Amino acid sequence: MVTENLLAVEENIQRACQRAGRDRKEVTLIAVSKTKPVEMIQEAMKSHITTFGENKVQELLEKQKIITQPLDWHLIGHLQRNKVKQIVGRVTRIHSVDSLRLAKQIQNEFEKSGETAHILVEVNMAKEESKFGLMPEETEDVLREIAAFPNIRVHGLMTIAPYVENPEENRIHFRNLHKLLVDINHKNIDNINMDELSMGMTGDYEVAIEEGATYIRVGTGIFGNRIYIS
Repeated sequence: MVTENLLAVEENIQRACQRAGRDRKEVTLIAVSKTKPVEMIQEAMKSHITTFGENKVQELLEKQKIITQPLDWHLIGHLQRNKVKQIVGRVTRIHSVDSLRLAKQIQNEFEKSGETAHILVEVNMAKEESKFGLMPEETEDVLREIAAFPNIRVHGLMTIAPYVENPEENRIHFRNLHKLLVDINHKNIDNINMDELSMGMTGDYEVAIEEGATYIRVGTGIFGNRIYIS
């Protein structure tokens, strides 16, 4: 199932890139493996998938005990400050930096180990009360403070769009996140490189690609419906 689903997702990605006049190489597929068993991840690996997204620190660490091959693990879920020290040296990207307090904790823990954290800043573009993330209007000010942290490199922005039946409804949020990224880039803030956009999931990743996504986070479209594990 995973192999067949990946083929279908890849076809969709290529078509979306063609519609947008983009190079397929500009878009990285993150296979969202949260709640999925190791066997399904290994099946995806056989299809040359090397980038995986996890929501919870403990689940990520448990999977890394079993899967020892070098993979790009991305933390895409809400990160609690007391869990930061556990992911030092464990992840390629932290997508969900949603507050200055969290960024300060990341700086402190990564500095202790002499490591650099590569992050995206999460923006709540739809301003949903149930979602984490900075408000769009406060993002630049927070980024300017994070820019001073020597052990953090900011690579771009991330958003979790609302769940909608019609993916076209989320186009405005993706378009506005891209505009925010461009606007911040034009400010030439030291230590801030706005070249990555993490947006779009199973239901709307084609629209996200059309609006400039460089990372798309696809779980159900690859692995099927979520499996809850304790």
